[in-house]
Amino acid sequence: MNNIPANYPENIDLENCSKEPIHIIGKTQSFGVLLVCDPLSFNVIQAGINTPEHFSLSPKEIIGQPLTTVLGEEQVENLRSILGKKETLIPQEVSVKGKKFLLQAHFSEINLILDFEPIEEIKDPFFFQKQLTRVLNKIQDSNSINELCNSAAVLTREIFGYDRVMIYKFDEEWNGQVLAENKIEELESWLGLHYPSTDIPSQSREMFLKHQIRMISDVQYTPVRIEPELSPLTGKPLDLSKSGLRAVSPIHIEYLTNMEVGASLSAAIIVQGKLWGLIACHHRTPRFLNYYQRESCRFLAQMLSTELALHESNNFINKTEVSGRVLTGLVDQLKQKGDIIEALSEGPVRFTDLISCTGGAIYFGGKWKLQGNVPSAPELEILMNNFLLHQEAGIYHTRNLATVFTPASDYQKEASGLLSLRITESKYILWFRQEVIQTVSWGGDPNDKTFYNEEKKRLSPRKSFKKWSNERKGISEDWKDFDVSAARDLGDKVSHTLLSKQRKEITGLNRKLMEANKDLELFSFGLSHDLRAPIRGMEGYLQIIKEDHAGKLNKEGKNLLNLASALTGKMNSLIDDILSYSGLSGMNDLQFQEIPVENLLKEVLSLINAESNFRRTRIHIEENLSPMKGDRRMLFQLWLNIVNNALKYSEKVDTPEIKIGTAQKNGKEVYYVRDNGIGIEENYLEKIFKTFTRVAGKDYSGSGIGLAIVKKIIEKHKGDIWVESIKGEGATFYFYTCPNFEF
Repeated sequence: MNNIPANYPENIDLENCSKEPIHIIGKTQSFGVLLVCDPLSFNVIQAGINTPEHFSLSPKEIIGQPLTTVLGEEQVENLRSILGKKETLIPQEVSVKGKKFLLQAHFSEINLILDFEPIEEIKDPFFFQKQLTRVLNKIQDSNSINELCNSAAVLTREIFGYDRVMIYKFDEEWNGQVLAENKIEELESWLGLHYPSTDIPSQSREMFLKHQIRMISDVQYTPVRIEPELSPLTGKPLDLSKSGLRAVSPIHIEYLTNMEVGASLSAAIIVQGKLWGLIACHHRTPRFLNYYQRESCRFLAQMLSTELALHESNNFINKTEVSGRVLTGLVDQLKQKGDIIEALSEGPVRFTDLISCTGGAIYFGGKWKLQGNVPSAPELEILMNNFLLHQEAGIYHTRNLATVFTPASDYQKEASGLLSLRITESKYILWFRQEVIQTVSWGGDPNDKTFYNEEKKRLSPRKSFKKWSNERKGISEDWKDFDVSAARDLGDKVSHTLLSKQRKEITGLNRKLMEANKDLELFSFGLSHDLRAPIRGMEGYLQIIKEDHAGKLNKEGKNLLNLASALTGKMNSLIDDILSYSGLSGMNDLQFQEIPVENLLKEVLSLINAESNFRRTRIHIEENLSPMKGDRRMLFQLWLNIVNNALKYSEKVDTPEIKIGTAQKNGKEVYYVRDNGIGIEENYLEKIFKTFTRVAGKDYSGSGIGLAIVKKIIEKHKGDIWVESIKGEGATFYFYTCPNFEF
């Protein structure tokens, strides 16, 4: 691995093999030549050292010189035009020193990379077009995925002449299997063999997704260095991801050598945006396909991908139609039965009929309902609490549960596969699939993966590819997309049923609540009416006693008479407050309007008769107060209660004072009423807005309902109210009605 770029890992070991930077390997294959240009000046800044073989010019004669040194003025201008039109995907035929080349240009960061590939004479230029027409007809006539893959393998080998052509499919863990094969007779068959995911590591799979075709024309080629190693424009190794000339990882070269492969061609099979598999072509000796042949192979792979997607889509539709009929039956049962568990598990159609499984479980409201061959309820409880609750997605599935949740090894025979649907954190539906013991044939022992080669000071791939079989346990059949889709659809239906049920329950509760509220209002008015009658009687008797018999009473008797009169007055006041509070609950037809606050305050102070009743108190009202929006009756009552409280609880201090104005709080303009009275203890700041809560003691009159009325009015107006206070230093009430409230 001499002259590998500076940031290429010094030691590709067992820990970082999957991170091998194959896109910045710093070399090319030898069937073409690579140049790198500065796109502004069009000067050559890097070149492959094989330029003498192709251009009869050494790298020293090219690097640092204008690109015209190689292509001439006319061809460089044509290239400029192509780049300006952003048509770099279309290869161009160019001439260098009398030789014809196919030029492909692309950008890697700010580097302009040019791939030159010699053009061969084609005897029949329409050969591949004719073959692709035959391929399309043959592929479209295939009735199954296996038949489709077999046809593709046969046709690919007939067209491109490789010794072996395989259709290679990835599984969920990215292990591969040879689904179809066409080969020369003397080669050993690899049909049906499996290969571990490490044979085609993740970075290679990602590269196939992007660029789809990869040719190694000669496994024993000598890699061509690029000079200088680092780009003068970026100071970094070149990213050659898009270059067809990109060299091959030495580990992969050794891997192919161990397989006795002299040349290879791989084309990506991409289905629904995912790397489904590869068309893998092997030849015992070097074999070169020109650009147009490789593009034909890529097109063939795309046709195969399209047909595979069509087959999978048709299969998905067929399975969905079947599950749709089952789902319809389950929905009917959900409508007929109030109990979800009973509807899903005890009717003619059951939730386990929806998805192919060997058992299932439902968890609703702390109860399990088990069907078929499943783990016990205590085992499921542990699985749910210790594993499923920690999964981010609402749907989770695995075919090898024991590998992700170790306790599941105790019941892997009946539950190796799990498909979990979480409806809420306390509602789950689970499907299980039993273990399917398989004898799997591998192309070599999958446990003999890469190893560290002391002689080469790097990893080397396994050497043996002889058929090796083992028994796989703890694995179920795959969960397919249509299984997941069916589970998701059932989850939607159950959620809808639960919401409908809750909506009915809420509607019923609201109706009962409204009826109870009306009854409460009638009771409040009736009770207050019934209470007022004896109070009026007592007031009358007390007045008669005052007028006719007061002179006969001693001092103590007169005090008791006055106390009795005061208590009846307090009782009347309490009844009035109760009626006001209960009346607010039924006050829905409110008359909202914009109201000048100054006018409200004048009326409030006049009603209180503040000048006479609170002569010592200085009242400061801010000028030009913003108007309020709301129901005038309610807002008058709001200001009346708050201002009256401020006057009442400050009148006994030496210099009573209240201030009324506006302030900015939490991004809103709010009103405030501030006094310098007795204040409120911190632990009562929230409680004072509750009914019948009094914190001022016997020295101050009140029913404990006034601030509850204020709170209710604020809620009716979609606003908020709060108080800030220090005991003995006064209190400030802040409040607002919603400024954007629609009326």
